[in-house]
Amino acid sequence: MTTETRAGEDPINEEKLNELVESSLIDLGATVHAALEVIGDELGLYAVLDDDGPLTSAEVAEKTDTTERYVREWLRSQAAGGYVTYVPETDRYDLSPEQAYVLANKESPVFMPGAFQLVASAAKIEPELREAFRTGEGIGWHEHDEDVFHGTERFFGPSYGAFLLDWIAALDGIDAKLKAGGRIADVGCGHGAPTIRMTEAYPNSTVVGIDYHEASIAVARKRAETAGVADRVDFEVATAREYSGTDYDLVTMFNCFHDMGDPVGVAAHVRETLTNDGAWMIVEPYAENRVEDNLTPFGRLAYSISTLACTPNSLSQDVGYGLGAQAGEERTREVVAEGGFTRFRRAAETPTSLVFEAKP
Repeated sequence: MTTETRAGEDPINEEKLNELVESSLIDLGATVHAALEVIGDELGLYAVLDDDGPLTSAEVAEKTDTTERYVREWLRSQAAGGYVTYVPETDRYDLSPEQAYVLANKESPVFMPGAFQLVASAAKIEPELREAFRTGEGIGWHEHDEDVFHGTERFFGPSYGAFLLDWIAALDGIDAKLKAGGRIADVGCGHGAPTIRMTEAYPNSTVVGIDYHEASIAVARKRAETAGVADRVDFEVATAREYSGTDYDLVTMFNCFHDMGDPVGVAAHVRETLTNDGAWMIVEPYAENRVEDNLTPFGRLAYSISTLACTPNSLSQDVGYGLGAQAGEERTREVVAEGGFTRFRRAAETPTSLVFEAKP
C-alpha cells in the first residue's frame, strides 16, 4: 500500500512509514526512560528489588522512603520496558538475575545506570550544541554537567575492572615488565578507575594518571585514597600533548583518543615518552572501517554520544581534528602512524571495545 504525495515526489510506502513511526515511539520511550533509570538508581529502587523482591509498590516505597504513587508509576514504566519483572497474580515486582546484573550489580561489566546517567547529563548541553552546529565552535569536556564525569566513571569503570588485565596481557611483553617494575602513564584518566586498577595489579610499577580536567583529577586522588593506593600513584593535570615524564613502558588511553583535538600531535608526544620497547594501548569504541557497517544499535549509540560530547570536545581544542568515536581501525592506524609509530595491531576486542597496541 502507498500513500499519495505532492506531484513529483516519491510515494510513501505505508509499511516503511509505520516501521519508522514505531521506531520513533520506541526512542521516545527510551528518552524518557533514561531519566527514570537514573532516579531508580539514585533512590535505591533497583537495589531494594534485588535485595528483597518480589515487592508491591507500597513495600518498595516504604523501604526506600519514597512516595507510593510515584513508585507505582515508575515500576509500571520499568516493567513495560522489560527492566523490571511484574507478577500480576500478586501485583508485585521483582528483578530477574539478568535484570539485577545489569541494573543493581555495580561491579558488573554491563552495569547500565552509569551509562544512563552519562547520556541524560550529556544531553543538557543541547542549547550550546545547537548553537555550535551553526558556528562550528567546539564544546570542551569540562563544560559538561558534573554528572557526565560521574556517569562515565560508573559506566566504564566496571568493564575496565573486568577486562583491563586481559588487555594488558595481550600486549607484547608488557605484563612481565610491569610485574617486574615498570612505568605507566594513563592519559585521559578521568576519575582514575583504570589508573587505580593498574596500581593495584602492578605494585612494583610506578603509575601516573593524567587529565586536563582539574576537577576530575581531584576526584581521582580521593578515589586513590579510598582504595588505599594513594602512596603508589600520582595524578597530574596536563593535556595529552604536554604531559610530563619519559621512559614509560606503557601509556594507556581509554575511550579518549578520538576526543583529542590534535591526535597526530598526541601520538607524536606519546612516541617521545615511551621506551623503545614500550607500548601504547589505545582502547576505542568498537567500530568497523566503513560507515555502512556501523549503522547498528551500538553504532547509533556511539555516533550519538560522539555528536554530543566527543566531536565537540575535539573541535574545542587546537587543530580540531574531530576524529569521532566511530573512526575504526584503519583510520586510527593512519593517525597513529602519522604520529611516528611503525607498528600497530588489534590486540584484543569485546563487543563494544577495540584494543590497539602501538609500538615505536
